[in-house]
Amino acid sequence: MDRKPLQAPREEIETTRLAPTPLHLATMLPPKGACWYCDKPLDAVRRFCCKSCGEAYAEEAQFSR
Repeated sequence: MDRKPLQAPREEIETTRLAPTPLHLATMLPPKGACWYCDKPLDAVRRFCCKSCGEAYAEEAQFSR
């Protein structure tokens, strides 16, 4: 008998990739001296001025993929 290895179709593999978590998304962004969501001035370390801006940015990034 001829046995073939089980493998999902390529389209199915592409759609099952996980979206980055908000924490992972924030660490991927370089600090730019301003909030990535509202452009409020920040220090050279932070990426978002508050938790709500970080969550809103992650939500928009999820829908704009």
